[in-house]
Order: sequence, then C-alpha cells, then structure tokens
Amino acid sequence: MTVYRLDFSASIKTADGPKQVLIEIQKAKFATDIMRFRGYLGSQYSNKNNTQIDTINSHSRRIRIPIIGIYFLGHKLDNTDASIICVNRAYKDLVTGELLKEKESFIESLTHDSYVIQIPSLVQKRRNDLEKLLSIFDQSTYVDAEHHILNIKEEDYPEKHRSLIRRLQSAILEPEMRKQMEIEDGILGEFEDMQREIMQQRQEIAEVKRDAYEAGKNVARNLKKAGVALTIIMQATGLSQE
Repeated sequence: MTVYRLDFSASIKTADGPKQVLIEIQKAKFATDIMRFRGYLGSQYSNKNNTQIDTINSHSRRIRIPIIGIYFLGHKLDNTDASIICVNRAYKDLVTGELLKEKESFIESLTHDSYVIQIPSLVQKRRNDLEKLLSIFDQSTYVDAEHHILNIKEEDYPEKHRSLIRRLQSAILEPEMRKQMEIEDGILGEFEDMQREIMQQRQEIAEVKRDAYEAGKNVARNLKKAGVALTIIMQATGLSQE
C-alpha cells in the first residue's frame, strides 16, 4: 500500500538506433518497502510477455526486453546524500581488465541499469537540467498543511518542462484526485502509527532482554561468590565438600 508502481514499454533513441526497453518506476515512502521493490522487479523478469524477436548472427531469437528501474524514495539512503544516483552496468574481462563494448542478450536479460532519486535530497537543488526537472517534486515547497500542493512557478523552469507542470497543475484541480490523496494520507498515517508501535515494542523487548542478561550475570556473579565463600568456610573448619 505504500509503494506506487508504473510499468511501461518505451522505445528510446541510442547511437545504434531505436532500442525497446521496459521502464519500471516505483515510488516508496518507507525504507522497509525494499522487499516490495524486489517482488515487483521479480515479476517483470518472470513475465513471459516481456520478450521480443531479435536477429542475432543472422538468426531470429526470442529474447527478454531489457529493464530499466527508476526508484523514487521518500526517505534518505544510509550513506549518501546524492539526489540522483545512476547504477550503470559495465562488462569487464576480469583476466585482462578490458572493458567490453558489445552487449550480450544473455546478460541484458538477467541484469538491469537503475536510477535512484532521493526526494528529500532535492531541496533547493537545480545544478543541471535533470535536477531542474526533478525539482518539480521538491517537497519543501508545499503550501498546505497536508503537503498536497507545491508552490511551482512555470517561469522558473525551461519551456520544455512546462507542459509537465501544467499537467500536474490540472491533476490537483480534479476532485477525484484530491479525494484519492486524502485516502492515501489516511492509509499512510496508519502505517506510520504501526511502524512507530512496532519500533517501540522492539525497543521494549530489547530492554527486557538486556535487563534479563544483566540479571543473569549478577546471579552468576553472586553464585560464584557464594561458592568461593563456602569453599573457604569448609577449608577453615576442616569439613569435606561432599
């Protein structure tokens, strides 16, 4: 319920001509949504419809359409504050160290490039054209209590981005869209309450375990002291330990 997914096929222009790819866009609010990402991606790899006929070495063969993953995160990663991260695969001969230029359908069918956008790291950043475009989603520009409406001025963006801005502006005016956002807020609020409760329970369990461990150490320490004292008394009185 906390992940939004959009999958579509696209034809992109490359230096070698048009290339058919699957674009998988996912948006998540919580760091715990990573397993849902894996589940959706796995379903794309196993989908028999995601194939195409290609000619390789003069022979026609059915191959898997390459996948490109794009992930919008509503939370920050642990070790980097980069707003836009590209994971770009490279073929390398591990014996010679040579980078291999030719792509292989076998490898392309089993691996994929991906892009990760940290929405919290987009705050007031417009260093290149891509960051200017993604700054449309900068959550720091909200003007309402629910964070549904962002303060975006068309004149602050290049002309090529303004059609997207207008489409987003028209969407916010639709009553059905506003109703849907309110429902999502309610659901997300419940998830956040559940996560806080789970974290509190885990903390309480950890504290109980820690207290039990310390109590066990104290008992063992006292028993050891008692055993030493008993041995000394027996030795002093000449009694047998039996």
